[in-house]
Amino acid sequence: MSQGPAWSAKLRTEIAKAVVGQDEVIERLLLALLANGHVLLEGMPGLAKTLLVKSLGTALGVDFERIQFTPDLLPSDVVGTMVFSPKDAAFTPHLGPVFAHLVLADEINRAPAKVQSALLEAMQERQVTIGGHTHPLPKPFFVMATQNPLEQEGTYPLPEAQTDRFLFKLLVDYPSLADETAMMSRWGQVTKAPALQAVSSAEELLALRAEVDAVHVAPAVQSSLLARVRATRELAKPSPNGKTRHVSYGASPRASLALYQAAKALAWLRGQDFVAPSLVQELAPDALRHRIGLTYEAEAENLSADAIVAQVLALTPMPTGAA
Repeated sequence: MSQGPAWSAKLRTEIAKAVVGQDEVIERLLLALLANGHVLLEGMPGLAKTLLVKSLGTALGVDFERIQFTPDLLPSDVVGTMVFSPKDAAFTPHLGPVFAHLVLADEINRAPAKVQSALLEAMQERQVTIGGHTHPLPKPFFVMATQNPLEQEGTYPLPEAQTDRFLFKLLVDYPSLADETAMMSRWGQVTKAPALQAVSSAEELLALRAEVDAVHVAPAVQSSLLARVRATRELAKPSPNGKTRHVSYGASPRASLALYQAAKALAWLRGQDFVAPSLVQELAPDALRHRIGLTYEAEAENLSADAIVAQVLALTPMPTGAA
């Protein structure tokens, strides 16, 4: 029997002391931990994105660092730099806040591209090069970034090479009436934040990944998954009959791996030992929306990446009886 439901329940219970609602977003964050992936959370200010990631770090019992991205931030403020020591007459590395298990890149799209790209090596290779020397990052290592919608003033779009490194892009919406009412009842008169405790650890997380790796994926499900990802690339090809293109580029092979790993993690988290086709269908929007480029024609028609993903899912039937 999978330990997934019990592990998920204890983390959710602890996070719920500080965050009301956002059940699906929390589940996706847990999936990212299990699948060794990074997460980009997008939403309007005031939706507790920062509080959610900070609470997750506390409940997980890992080293946590928060980096506030601003227009005047420098790459060295993120990864570190070489500092001259008069005593030794030599330069020594000063490691930046990225050297933690869980790094919160808060409002990442409020810093220019050169600062955003400082995370590229860290996110992919799990290492940082400072002064010509490579420094490995702690294990496990995650970047969970928040960003405000691009329509807001003072935001910069993330480079495609960086968005592709995120396992998920999650859209954080306003809370329901019941959740917002619960917030007022719980914290409307309270002057201090709730105290959270560690209920897991980095060591436990690394050990649980072996169970996730053992989850079975049937060949039919794997083929269906690849068909969905590759269909986004077909939409980017010029149409022979001159039909308007809405996709400028499709999802990369990294998207296939992300969807594959996340589906196995979701199955394990829900106590299953195999990936059902419906899990791939459920995760596809979160794993693909940030990996699809829209043309000017699509933007003119107010088409979103989610609409393109929905089109792909509708045109690619799910396998039946796969287990």
